[in-house]
Amino acid sequence: MIKKHCRQGFLLVLFASAVFVSSLGAQKSQWEGLNRQLYDLYQGGSYAAGIPIAAEAVRVAEATFGLDHPNMAISLNNLAEMHRLVGQFAEAKLLYDRALRISEAALGTESPLVATTLNNLAEMSRMQEDYGVAEPLYQRAISIRKKFLGPEHPDLAQTLNNLALLYAAQNMSEQAEPLYQRALGIYRNALGEDHPLVAACMNNLAELYRVRGAFPLAEPLYRKALAIDQKQHGRDHPIVAMNLNNQALLYAAQSKPEQAEKLFQQALAIGEKVYGSQHPELVTTLSNFAVFYQEQGNYRKAETLLQRVITIAEAALGAEHPNLAVPLKNLAEVYTQMGETEQAKQIGERARRLTASR
Repeated sequence: MIKKHCRQGFLLVLFASAVFVSSLGAQKSQWEGLNRQLYDLYQGGSYAAGIPIAAEAVRVAEATFGLDHPNMAISLNNLAEMHRLVGQFAEAKLLYDRALRISEAALGTESPLVATTLNNLAEMSRMQEDYGVAEPLYQRAISIRKKFLGPEHPDLAQTLNNLALLYAAQNMSEQAEPLYQRALGIYRNALGEDHPLVAACMNNLAELYRVRGAFPLAEPLYRKALAIDQKQHGRDHPIVAMNLNNQALLYAAQSKPEQAEKLFQQALAIGEKVYGSQHPELVTTLSNFAVFYQEQGNYRKAETLLQRVITIAEAALGAEHPNLAVPLKNLAEVYTQMGETEQAKQIGERARRLTASR
């Protein structure tokens, strides 16, 4: 299952710089140019490629503005975001903490810059399933954004949406639903009906309804989100692939296998076109597609897809990484269902060993 959060944590440095930067000539221009380049990479999902650009922006910010300037905090936050988005959480945490200290010292403990960094720290904790750490960070960010930006600002909607994601991950549907609806209303009023952030929050709310089994509520939201993203990004964009994946899960849950298979195939084809056949971004769709085939009794196709997942994960993480335990366990189940008991035993033992290493 993919739950797409509204990607607004990256600081819009080209706008923020107007608040903090005086005319500093060539170095300022260099910093702004790096920020433009970095933001384009961020928008395109090229996070790993953004890390050296973001690191250079930090270096230029330090030389141009000094260690304690808010623009230094902005660059540190942006570098942290790049690390967070590729799963390098230890590196990101150090950078976020440093950015937070600088912004609090320079601007006070309740500035919008502080709120952005708090939101991003919370996002990282949510991604690590450290929900007890994430929730108060989100709540603090919400309080600051309400106070300084007002109750109808898109940045407030961002944190409301992300807190809803936190609650949804804990099966707290009643707490998540009103936050999604409030965030969606803010985005619609502030940005218009066809904005990508409207689509993102629609998709999240649809996911909540799908998990709850409220399929008639989920389907029109999925369809609308897909239409917006196809219009705004084009038909071959990774966000469109995520929408197709999620709608395929809905059809699978509704026992509509032909529709589900078609959408999984479309989502996978987009991912392969954008990233290539062995990229980690394919893992979610491959895994969901494999489970679909397993549930349909098409074990050979499930086996093929799970073997791809394992190959990709091994290349990205190493053969002994604990995250391989889940696809290995799923593959062992497939072999058991096919009656290939020796294969199932070997794969299952490897999965258990990796699970124990967590």
